[in-house]
Amino acid sequence: MCGRYAASASPEDLVEEFEVDVDRMDDPGRSILVNPQNPPPGTPDYNMAPSKQAPVVLTRALRETDESYAAQSGPQRQLRLLTWGLVPSWAKDVKVGMRMINARADSVVEKAAFKRAAATRRCLVPAAGWYEWQVSPTAVDAKGKPRKQPFWVHRADGADCAFAGLYEFWRDPSVADKDDPMAWLTTFTIITTDAEPGLDRIHDRQPLVLEKDQWADWLDPSLTDLGHVQEMLDFSVPGRFEAYAVSRAVSSNRNNGPQLIEPAPVAELEGVVDPTTGEIIGGPQ
Repeated sequence: MCGRYAASASPEDLVEEFEVDVDRMDDPGRSILVNPQNPPPGTPDYNMAPSKQAPVVLTRALRETDESYAAQSGPQRQLRLLTWGLVPSWAKDVKVGMRMINARADSVVEKAAFKRAAATRRCLVPAAGWYEWQVSPTAVDAKGKPRKQPFWVHRADGADCAFAGLYEFWRDPSVADKDDPMAWLTTFTIITTDAEPGLDRIHDRQPLVLEKDQWADWLDPSLTDLGHVQEMLDFSVPGRFEAYAVSRAVSSNRNNGPQLIEPAPVAELEGVVDPTTGEIIGGPQ
């Protein structure tokens, strides 16, 4: 699965990198958080967690009420803040989103919760990289359970990742005015696939990361053939990523900042499997 990642790029950089037509990061939007998001939405976040609002790229026609409508025609590539954890339009409660932070690439075009979005509501989730927790085969924690070591996974070429995602709109029936921005919750899920060799020593799943030459097709809402969508979902090129162990501080979503992606000292590692060599580092062998 993908349960945490870093969204550290500025909106200005994302607009340039993803060739965005309309920056809508400042649009008012509904949040499901009880307390204000920290760091604030749209600012660098090195510990992006489910239920937070995150920058997402999608292609969609503007509504007549949108400020940029008069100057644009046809679907526009937009940068928007969406809530992580997909809530289908038919859901009775937004809490279902916490069970839909990820969607499996091998079944997304078949499952009712994702099928319609897979056909017409596909998006890209910009990320510097993601975190995954490795279950130690030798070390245990204070409770006697296998010790979990967080890893930072990122592109070896230094570029940002573009996670394949889906998005949905959910309307709150208790809000009478459908034009009220607070009546709508826009959410997304990150698609995962089988972990490639090496990364599978950390976890058996990883986000589906698309290459730039795939972005236009993935974002095109007119490409609705699910067979073609599945071909894009089957994409795999091993060897694009590097991974190393990081501080366990990332396990708490109260912690944030670039220090979270710094390599953990070897002396702090216990029963950690090196994803490249398979060697066990630290503790009893």
